[in-house]
Amino acid sequence: MAPPFFVILILASFLGFLNGELRVDFYSSTCPKAEEIVSSVVREAVLVDNNMAAILLRLHFHDCFVQGCDGSILIEGPNTERHAFGHQGVGGFEVIERAKSQLERVCPGVVSCADIVAIAARDAIKLSNGPIYQVPTGRRDGRVSDVSLAAGMPEVNESIQQLKAKFLQKGLSEKDLVLLSAAHTIGTTACFFLTDRLYNFFPGGGSDPSINPAFLPELKAKCPKNGDVNIRLPIDHGSPLAFDSQILRNIRGGFAVLQSDAKLYDDEVTKRVIDSYFGFMSPIFGPSFESDFANSIVKMGKIGVNTGFQGEIRRICKAFN
Repeated sequence: MAPPFFVILILASFLGFLNGELRVDFYSSTCPKAEEIVSSVVREAVLVDNNMAAILLRLHFHDCFVQGCDGSILIEGPNTERHAFGHQGVGGFEVIERAKSQLERVCPGVVSCADIVAIAARDAIKLSNGPIYQVPTGRRDGRVSDVSLAAGMPEVNESIQQLKAKFLQKGLSEKDLVLLSAAHTIGTTACFFLTDRLYNFFPGGGSDPSINPAFLPELKAKCPKNGDVNIRLPIDHGSPLAFDSQILRNIRGGFAVLQSDAKLYDDEVTKRVIDSYFGFMSPIFGPSFESDFANSIVKMGKIGVNTGFQGEIRRICKAFN
């Protein structure tokens, strides 16, 4: 006699767990309100600080780009990943911890910190009027967090070849490089990351010639030579709080704030990707920036994940069990 249908469903779910597959609604039976709880915490945090949306999005990127999306950046300690040079300015840790605390009261030991980070980034994008997409979940938290492992983070002063190589190492294409860089459509940066570009650009010194002459005085006024390098300014010139394709328009016109963004227009492949969103017929027949971004961030969210019996489910996000 064939087994009852519900038995088949249970077996299928168990086999999926063993095989370590991420899937949408992973917590539908074990913690049905998991995503709702995270969304509520994120919404409250963004209402208090509208820059928090960008901070949570950046946290997801920085977590995934080291050992994979395993929550390793959340661990506190003197030599842990979060203290790497490339993670300067990364924040949002308290928001993730707050969501975890609420989840532990409802579903103890069920929802990983790594999944909270991914869900929080999705909700941050939505709150910034960006694309709405589903997050495959089922990540488990890593058991290693070492500052030395973050040496391969992309840096703002690297060449386009270096940036492409670092993304390729993570299984991400040139198109993914453009789209994930476009996450700079929200958020701010510090003058520290602009100093060389404005006053000591290599080669030859002076300012980066790719900066639009109409934009250069504005950047220098905000980040004067020998001024306070901690002063922050929007990365997206024009719509710093809205998740849109304005950042790509800036890159095309010489209004990119960060050198790494400007470099995307130096390479034929990445330049074609950017231009594809602004052709004469692009609004009707061209690619959708919002849809393509959603595909890229979901792809990024699958880098090096722990699933099945790998890793752990932390009780608090800042410390291993």
